[in-house]
Amino acid sequence: MNNIELTVNSRAVNALVEPRTSLADFLRDERDLTGTHLGCEHGVCGACTLLLDGVPARSCITFAVSCDGADVTTIEGLDDDEIAIELRAAFTREHALQCGYCTPGMLVSARDLVKRLPDADEQAIRVGMSGNLCRCTGYVGIVNAISLVISARRARDIAPEPDAGRKLLGPVGSGHQACTASHKLAARPPAMMEQAAATVAPLVIPDFTPSTILQQHFDVAHPPATVFAMFGDIAAVASCLPGASLTGVPVPERVEGAIRVKIGPISANFNGAARVESDPAALSGRILGIGHDQRSRSQTQGEIRYRLLPIDGGAATRVELSIGFSLTGMLAQVGRSGLVRDLAARLIAEFARNLDRRLSGDAGAAIAPVADLNGISLVFGLLRDRAIRALRRIIGRGDRAS
Repeated sequence: MNNIELTVNSRAVNALVEPRTSLADFLRDERDLTGTHLGCEHGVCGACTLLLDGVPARSCITFAVSCDGADVTTIEGLDDDEIAIELRAAFTREHALQCGYCTPGMLVSARDLVKRLPDADEQAIRVGMSGNLCRCTGYVGIVNAISLVISARRARDIAPEPDAGRKLLGPVGSGHQACTASHKLAARPPAMMEQAAATVAPLVIPDFTPSTILQQHFDVAHPPATVFAMFGDIAAVASCLPGASLTGVPVPERVEGAIRVKIGPISANFNGAARVESDPAALSGRILGIGHDQRSRSQTQGEIRYRLLPIDGGAATRVELSIGFSLTGMLAQVGRSGLVRDLAARLIAEFARNLDRRLSGDAGAAIAPVADLNGISLVFGLLRDRAIRALRRIIGRGDRAS
């Protein structure tokens, strides 16, 4: 994700966007500016035309990240524009629209022609509007409407603007007027960058209400105090969890990492951060995290609450877990509760084994990398476990019947 700062219809916007997101998708999906229409999505039909630094541009083939620092004006931002008002009235009088799908892009391009052309030259108008396609009108009404507005403005002694807002040679949007945060940071000397990094506020990970909560427990043959100390070592805990890894040095208020899961054709790599809380008096704690899988555009929030109980006279520990999470995006469509519960049980069983090895001083287990989850073995394991449970139920019914 990239942070961009830009101006949209005279309002400052600061947002996180993926590098592949087009400006049109960003405006429609993130800013609810649906007046920018999508047609061919190849930069051919002109339905997505808007103003980028005052110049008409195809938003469907413009990446949002490339507009960092730019001034963007959509059709909604032209509500009070003098030329746009005159064009809308002329389009209505000359019947220059039918279905209206191409009209926002037509108005933006027509506005540029009205500003630039010295007179109502039909050939120049047709050439200037050739990048905006219409399947309804036959263009006669469109050309007439633009011609009338140009003639009326020149009759009022409103002179044309030969460049119509173009201040620099080069691609549309290359003359960004604002200096963005990324540009400012790049211009700082190293000492200032280090100072700025040191003063960054810690990531705030919000509380939430999980949509799914799983209850699990397991036993380890070590005293509760020893297990609790182990839970305080985030790097050690991450090394015991299949697919988990840390991507930064952990501090109490922020732990950055990733967890990788692969089940057959489904693969996810959630990158995110977590905060860790603990209560030594109650031998309990909580890990609260957020993550994002870029490939599937899925997001998750998770919470793990743990409590340690002494068993076998204090020589061993029962670890009680409450796992809550919420999942949105593509992966939420395949995250059936039964499969998630079986997968969580298998993950926790593997975590318990790794934890026991680590507490027992098995150096090989401590440094060995955690392998990806094997989808085939998981599926067969789940089917086997379910078959065993079903067989037990059948046997139980038979015993009761006899």
